[in-house]
Amino acid sequence: MKNLANLLRPENLENFIGQEHLFSKTSPLILAIKDKNFPHSFFYGSPGCGKTTLAKIIAKELGSPFLHFNGVDFKLENLRNELKNTTHTLFKPVVFIDEIHRLNKTQQEFLLPIMEDYQAIILGASTENPFYTLTQAIRSRSFLFELHPLSHQHLETILEKALQLHPCQMDSEAKKYLIESSNGDARAMLHCFELASKNNPITLQNIKSIRPFYLGDGSSEDNTHYNFISAMIKSIRGSDPDAGIYYLACLIAGGESAEFIARRLVILASEDIGNANPNAINIATATLNSVSKIGYPEARILLAQCVIYLASSPKSNTAYKAINSALDYVASHNNSIPKNILPKSKDYLYPHDFGGWVQQSYLTQPIKFVENSQKGFEKTLNDWLEKIRQKH
Repeated sequence: MKNLANLLRPENLENFIGQEHLFSKTSPLILAIKDKNFPHSFFYGSPGCGKTTLAKIIAKELGSPFLHFNGVDFKLENLRNELKNTTHTLFKPVVFIDEIHRLNKTQQEFLLPIMEDYQAIILGASTENPFYTLTQAIRSRSFLFELHPLSHQHLETILEKALQLHPCQMDSEAKKYLIESSNGDARAMLHCFELASKNNPITLQNIKSIRPFYLGDGSSEDNTHYNFISAMIKSIRGSDPDAGIYYLACLIAGGESAEFIARRLVILASEDIGNANPNAINIATATLNSVSKIGYPEARILLAQCVIYLASSPKSNTAYKAINSALDYVASHNNSIPKNILPKSKDYLYPHDFGGWVQQSYLTQPIKFVENSQKGFEKTLNDWLEKIRQKH
């Protein structure tokens, strides 16, 4: 028996809700579908935003057989057999691999000749960033498209369809909480609605008894999610531990995932503290690893410890400014390497043969990206550099 989420799954692009940034009437993807020439593509984004539904619609619009696999239990032999069975079909099959980030390197490499020879159209879906989980060879032969969490308006439209299919009374407070707590995840919203509809009418108390907390990383519909995380980061950057802890509590109480908060703390540790306190990145990374294994409620303590440590650390954005400056320079210049440090150069001076440092050119012309700083441990690093240079 189909659940409500499957019953409401759209079967064409006209009824597909969300992702307008990809599927406007004149978008290249729409034209590729009309031309029956859709490229190998990978869709990534949060759960319940339409990745699998979109793949099924594309296959239907192309008139292609749809071969559905999951990265969790993916076997190369199964794919080989399925492709043999579609050898004599009129249209190229669509091979869809959900959770594609779970494929290992060997499994990904098996897809390369299929993609290269266009034996099938390869589509994949992932909740993780494919720039990190897919090999460069796979990415070179495909397009990567990010799907956004569904907005409150999108979810409201889907909920109205659910109420038409499954009529019941539902007060406005219950609707609002159901939509907001689903945080852009249509499937989670429909599952919760379907269970809550066992009681008619559906009240706010019914919904909260099933889902006492908000889900996941959240949707940016009213920017509350981003406002609180931004306020926490700015408070830590401003060295105010109490404000940092306050906004951390707001995020936790709002159902923010521990891993999302920890990821932002890792970024801050490098961007805003850096070498002023090199241990900050270690503390933040350890926090991220720990909360991913422990979860709430105990993860709140680890996050609080990290927030206090980062807020109390000396601050420096030297690394942040240096790499941005270097990237700007590289983008607007012809870049080169001096001959003495090219591979196998006989003119290269090995610093260890000279006590750890020797005067030689590492750039074809002098360029300064890193600003000397006297902040925290950066002072120690800069004092050492100055000392060895003066020594020679």
